[in-house]
Amino acid sequence: MVYENNVQDILDAQNGNQEIMTKLIEENNGLIWSIVKRFRERGYELEDLYQIGCMGFVKSIKRFDSSFEVKLSTYAVPYILGEIKRFLRDDGSIKVSRSIKELAMKIRDIQNKQLKEKGEEITIHEMAKQLKVSKEEIALALDSLKPTVSIYENSYTNDEGGISFLDTLSSNVDEAEQVVSKIAIKEMIENLEEREKQIILLRYYKNKTQMEVAKILGISQVQVSRIEKKILHSMKVKLV
Repeated sequence: MVYENNVQDILDAQNGNQEIMTKLIEENNGLIWSIVKRFRERGYELEDLYQIGCMGFVKSIKRFDSSFEVKLSTYAVPYILGEIKRFLRDDGSIKVSRSIKELAMKIRDIQNKQLKEKGEEITIHEMAKQLKVSKEEIALALDSLKPTVSIYENSYTNDEGGISFLDTLSSNVDEAEQVVSKIAIKEMIENLEEREKQIILLRYYKNKTQMEVAKILGISQVQVSRIEKKILHSMKVKLV
């Protein structure tokens, strides 16, 4: 049973039962972490993002309607994603580690001293030798001294408004909708009858032909085709 709804638990959590709320979070812990890990390269502790994700999950519980023909896990995904993205947006620019900041300040001091005493800039090789660090570390620290540009800052404006750097990186893919669809498809497959499930798994996950599936299951190719069309039509209707 994957992320099944327990309507009474959801109602109890909505009515302020913190013990039940905690239980629901624990039951959906894997779901929250699966979304959090998508942001592992953003320079934040995953545990911090997990807490933000939990806040999004709690919001989804509070707004969930038991009449929805969708599982809580599917409904919660956009809220978890949205809460994390909102945090990343509002938290400002990229974080730089303390050690890099300290190295950058030492480099700045050496550069100023070199200019005052010799009237020329010191090379990365000389700085690396003097500070006993690699040239790569020097380059990274120097890069951290450059002013950062927010991905949300307008880089181009016109009469219709600004375009941020983030807009220029957009893949035009609705990430939340994509994740929801994947989870919904997984749930629909889980709820299929055993033979139907085997047909879908063999056809679309094992890349078997209808004839190969027919031989494996001991039925005709016509039967495989008919069952497959029925399943795909049903899934398409539910996803629309």
